[in-house]
Amino acid sequence: MNSSLRDEVIAWIALDPDENDRHTLQVLLDADDEAELERRFATPLTFGTAGLRGPEMAGPAGMNRATVRRATQGVLAWLDQIGVDATKGVVVGRDARRGSEAFNDEVVQVLLGAGAVVFELPSPLPTPFVPYCVKALGAAAGIMITASHNPPEDNGYKLYARDGAQIIPPDDETVERFARNAGPAILADRSAPGHVTVSPELLEEYRSHFLDRFQLDEESDLRITYTPLHGVGGETMMNLFSDALYKYVAPVALQFKPDGSFPTLPFPNPEEPGALDLAIETANETNSTLIIANDPDADRLGAAAKDRNGWHLLRGDEIGWLLASALLEEIGAAGQMVATTIVSSTMLAKMAQASGVSFATTLTGFKWIARAAGSGVLGFGYEEALGFAVDARVADKDGLSAALALSRLAHELSLAGQTLFDRLDELETRFGVHSTSQFALRAEGPEAVATIRGVVAKLAAAPPTMLGTLAVAEVVDLNDGWLGLPPTEGLALVLGSMGRVIVRPSGTEPKVKAYVEVTPPREGSLADQRALAAELIRGVLESLAALLRF
Repeated sequence: MNSSLRDEVIAWIALDPDENDRHTLQVLLDADDEAELERRFATPLTFGTAGLRGPEMAGPAGMNRATVRRATQGVLAWLDQIGVDATKGVVVGRDARRGSEAFNDEVVQVLLGAGAVVFELPSPLPTPFVPYCVKALGAAAGIMITASHNPPEDNGYKLYARDGAQIIPPDDETVERFARNAGPAILADRSAPGHVTVSPELLEEYRSHFLDRFQLDEESDLRITYTPLHGVGGETMMNLFSDALYKYVAPVALQFKPDGSFPTLPFPNPEEPGALDLAIETANETNSTLIIANDPDADRLGAAAKDRNGWHLLRGDEIGWLLASALLEEIGAAGQMVATTIVSSTMLAKMAQASGVSFATTLTGFKWIARAAGSGVLGFGYEEALGFAVDARVADKDGLSAALALSRLAHELSLAGQTLFDRLDELETRFGVHSTSQFALRAEGPEAVATIRGVVAKLAAAPPTMLGTLAVAEVVDLNDGWLGLPPTEGLALVLGSMGRVIVRPSGTEPKVKAYVEVTPPREGSLADQRALAAELIRGVLESLAALLRF
């Protein structure tokens, strides 16, 4: 076995607090299983779009107590380096995944052992409560143990800065550097003077604020089906619905209780095909016309609506347009701004301009969206991956408050004899059809990240001149910057006035992803334009499938 790998494994075992993980690694070491140890050590987890995220397994390439301990030591050293006093408090929360409680405990003990103040959430709760509490308490940072919508075998570690938004470069590199060099940690238990359990009153302030903004003036007859997809949003969201005066909300019983094994779902992501099948069954049984879904940590919002032709899953961009249509007037009056990312639809920019509201395009991820307003106030931000921020009190995506905002719009439209589809028709009639789709290819194995980057590099070296029947008018290497944004991995393939394609490695999964938007000429009926857009997108996707191969 490679001697440097052996030394690395021995050093890791010496500091690993988990007996089972130490045993696993020692058995592999004794068996000279170099291939398996390479898998666990060659590519340590790094801070991506949403912090650390990966499979639960022993070694630096996995989520485990040692990884969490080192990451937390890295957070403390980072705070010290940037001059933020940890005695201002670090908010700590967790979801209900397997391993989340143990990882949460590890974070708390390391922070307390270093003399930090800890504001710990009292139970598994939705992710948006952490950034909310960071801002409300004026805390130094926030840590959430969650893997969001990843498969059951994964877990993660999400880090918020003192502004309540996810950390950005170079802070992530700083935390990683300190984490890699971490030594033995000093631990303390919850009897330490710095431990504070976040009060129910503070969580009630969150509820009260969003009810003040989005509750109805009278009880609604709108029939809603709701699923938290086995996550932590269920009780909170159902209480919000009730207090907001929705009389008819049917929970999906088989998916309501938090369960980290996600027994009814291969992937607990509202975007995945089939994820809302049980919700549709419940909705049909209860005569619902709207389905609301949160992902397992309740920071994302998925939705489906019913018309005379049946159920239609709303794309993230469509939900973004709908929410913007309901919020832009208020945002404009308050002098706030809106933002979305380079991979989301371009319609929001046109909507904002028509309303006289400032607009910004950001890099992918809510860590950028949340900071788009600079010293101003972000009234609304969204990303196509079902992330929506409808209020500046939470500097991150929030599937709970966004659910209230979308439900209120559906209720108000119903009073006028209209639906969400009528509003979408109005928007595309006014601003043009903006048809969007995605192509994704997942890589497996220890070389997955390198494989994905290789595919993007190959495309950059020999970009296409046509995608389907559309000419590629311009190729932009995002590493050189685009639209005044910082460099990032990926390519923009501009299709002239007909749209664009963004190809990039995923920041949270071993995937290469392509985001397509087609904006056909505004000729003929809305149905004709949509049919043409669908045909053009099919051609683009076929070309991408041929180009993006391993």
